[in-house]
Amino acid sequence: MQPIMDTSLWLTHKRRALARPVDGADFLMRRTAEDLADRLGAVERRFGKAAVLFCQTPAAAETLAESGKVADIVRVETDTAFLSGGDAGLIAPLETVPFEPESLDLAVSLLSLQAMNDIPGMLIQIRRALRPDGLFLGAFAGAGTLFELRESLLAAETELYGGASPRVAPFTDVRDAGALLQRAGLALPVADVETVTVRYASLFNLIADLRAMGETNALTDRSRRPGSRKLFARAAEIYAERFSDPDGRVRASFSIVWMSGWAPDASQQKPLKPGSAKVSLKTILEAPDGQ
Repeated sequence: MQPIMDTSLWLTHKRRALARPVDGADFLMRRTAEDLADRLGAVERRFGKAAVLFCQTPAAAETLAESGKVADIVRVETDTAFLSGGDAGLIAPLETVPFEPESLDLAVSLLSLQAMNDIPGMLIQIRRALRPDGLFLGAFAGAGTLFELRESLLAAETELYGGASPRVAPFTDVRDAGALLQRAGLALPVADVETVTVRYASLFNLIADLRAMGETNALTDRSRRPGSRKLFARAAEIYAERFSDPDGRVRASFSIVWMSGWAPDASQQKPLKPGSAKVSLKTILEAPDGQ
């Protein structure tokens, strides 16, 4: 299959954004790291060794350290440039998990899975690297992310040129995320979605933020010709017509899909076998109120 994402270009965008930092542009990563803290706080156990996989910033590793629940934290990045401040870590190609089987107690991935072409393969590698009853926590941009931008660009390009090239990546649905966890062999899989709505003065301010995040178009099938000023001007008009609030600011949606799953272990709770219930559902439904 032809890759959907040009991962080399995605990493180039990330390096460029890192070299030209914009204050506040990491708001989505910071918000996701805060959610990670909440989710980790709900887990009643401590972890020995944790891997933070391709998170591009120290936010996830700092969250694990501040939790007091993890003894040893290893960051994995594609380039030493992402290990800022002299942080120690491993360098590995994207979509690889450079650990021996059953060597990790916890694996975390924030906002990078959406750029990978083989998410199932990545999850399988994570499951193999986890010790029995080890935990995976991951978050990525899911279906619904930037749907306003996608629709506006598509409408503008079709109107002006009679056709359109892909400019916003397709994102995985939360239901598919749950199926991917099961396919990878992770037990007790859970997938849910949180939508963050951000307001901007215009489409151009949104695009500036995406560039500062390193999240501009990295699709393999993208047009190699830069979009014209006419195209983006018309897209901005359509965006304002369809997705603005009464004060004139426009909305941008970021749907963050969360995934969690455990490496199988005999100690884990198992679902009841069919027919093992002591009371039938019919009996419960037909019982008088309060009985």
